[in-house]
Amino acid sequence: MATATVPTPTRSADPPRRRGLTVAKKRQYRAAYLFVLPFFVIFLAMIIVPLAYAGYLSFFRRQLIGGVSFVGFENYAKALTDASFLSSVARMAGFLVVQVPVMLGLSLFFALALDSGMTRLSKIIRLGIFVPYAVPSVVAALMWGYLYGPDFGPFAQVAGLLGLPAPPFLTSTGMFFSIINVVNWEFIGYNMIIIYAALRSIPPELYEAGRVDGASEKRIAWSIKIPHVRPALVLTVIFSVIGTFQLFNEPNLLRTVAPTVIGNAYTPNLYAYSLAFVNQDVNYAAAIAFLLGIVIMALSYAVQLWNQRKENRS
Repeated sequence: MATATVPTPTRSADPPRRRGLTVAKKRQYRAAYLFVLPFFVIFLAMIIVPLAYAGYLSFFRRQLIGGVSFVGFENYAKALTDASFLSSVARMAGFLVVQVPVMLGLSLFFALALDSGMTRLSKIIRLGIFVPYAVPSVVAALMWGYLYGPDFGPFAQVAGLLGLPAPPFLTSTGMFFSIINVVNWEFIGYNMIIIYAALRSIPPELYEAGRVDGASEKRIAWSIKIPHVRPALVLTVIFSVIGTFQLFNEPNLLRTVAPTVIGNAYTPNLYAYSLAFVNQDVNYAAAIAFLLGIVIMALSYAVQLWNQRKENRS
């Protein structure tokens, strides 16, 4: 009787041993780590350590009688019911809704105009729009504070020559829009450059295909250019959200010419600064700063999530 021979399973070959790194490769890795080491050291010393220390301070309270004591989340609970802090956050939310669409709309318009190639002296115009971003915000606030001045500013002097009252730039109502004007003047050029760089990366074949189909320049801008620069627009929106809630220099310097209009809590950053360096309440200021950071992160994440969902639908 013949017996069937069952083939014995052969042992698979051992996986090839991973070769060790060559000396040249090790040198490359070592050089790469050395190049990035200064960044990590500075990032750790200037960002992570101060953040951790501020978070540590926010859990304590300093009193004249009793010294420093651990209070847990009491400072955060106090901030959530602080009318000054909440009103400053609400004011900046309104600032975001009014200022950012105007700034990004003008930035997009200028970028499209320069990219169209139909603008004369485009390099000079581009430089002229971008130059205000190179001006420090302190200098810009001082300059506009002089221009807004109701007694010495040129606008007030011209109005006086015409027999008109001085423009209400520094009144309680006008200050909001005066600061919007300063921020727009500073950052339209910066955002324009980001959008313009995105426009220059669009393949020209898309424009040629649109023109072959009879599309006008306006149609090409609306249907080809703007959809392709949407990631850049989202980036500028996120930068604008962060910058709006960190507004400090402009209201702080304009406060010197309008002290009755801009108080210590005009913006959240100004309020945290006043708490820390005027009221000497560092612990509560740290809690305010952390809550402000949470607001900024939540809004930035909401913008990214909205953009991602819109991309998934398209």
